[in-house]
Amino acid sequence: MDTAIQNYARTNTLRSPGHYRVGPFTVRHNPDWELKFANYAIPDQGAEPTAREIADLVAAFRERDRLPRLEFLPAWAPAVEPALLAAGFTVESRAPVMACAAGGLLAHKPVDGLRVAEPATGAEFTAAAAVQHAGFGGEGGPDDGEIAWLRAAVEGGGVSALATVDGVPAGAGGCSAPAAGIGELAGLAVAEAFRRRGVGAALSAWLTRTAFDRGFGTVWLEPGGPDVERIYAGIGYRRVGEKLNISLDPA
Repeated sequence: MDTAIQNYARTNTLRSPGHYRVGPFTVRHNPDWELKFANYAIPDQGAEPTAREIADLVAAFRERDRLPRLEFLPAWAPAVEPALLAAGFTVESRAPVMACAAGGLLAHKPVDGLRVAEPATGAEFTAAAAVQHAGFGGEGGPDDGEIAWLRAAVEGGGVSALATVDGVPAGAGGCSAPAAGIGELAGLAVAEAFRRRGVGAALSAWLTRTAFDRGFGTVWLEPGGPDVERIYAGIGYRRVGEKLNISLDPA
């Protein structure tokens, strides 16, 4: 499963219009969204990068005013992490990877007044992106890239969702277009006023169920911490591996 998930991530990066290649790396570049999680490199399977290739990768990120950063499953390319550490990179996190297969979704606790639906209008996409923007610590309104990501998920065969409680935007997230039957649940955020009320579990379950209804065989995700991992486990997700997030701080 971990190899299948990494294959999915690399395929999804190759689909992104702003991607580019540097040595044995494919870089997902988002020109309209500076968020570090939207800009990262993935090594080729079994890559053994040289110091020169890593320096070229760093230069490519710097030229585009982005943090040099990679996300990948270490077993995919075991030689890459030692080479990055030798070049001065620092591990941000070793995040668990969780997955849920069709038929494995569990029931969740209902939330009074909750409605989850796919955004259809410009205002709804903007409202969903605004919840994500604030949920991930942003200030002001959402970036164009956040709105575009939600739209692209829908247009590419994935899923986007806006959750409201009594008509007030309460949560948002998406599941990107599948590759070989696998999709990623990402960008899930719950507005601060609605946290710890079951909105996150209900929203995640809706996204996962809708993805299965649209033909996905497996949905995977990277939980943001132990508490969030427990929420996903409660609706049927299980650990299947570990993902390395690693970056080079600005000079």
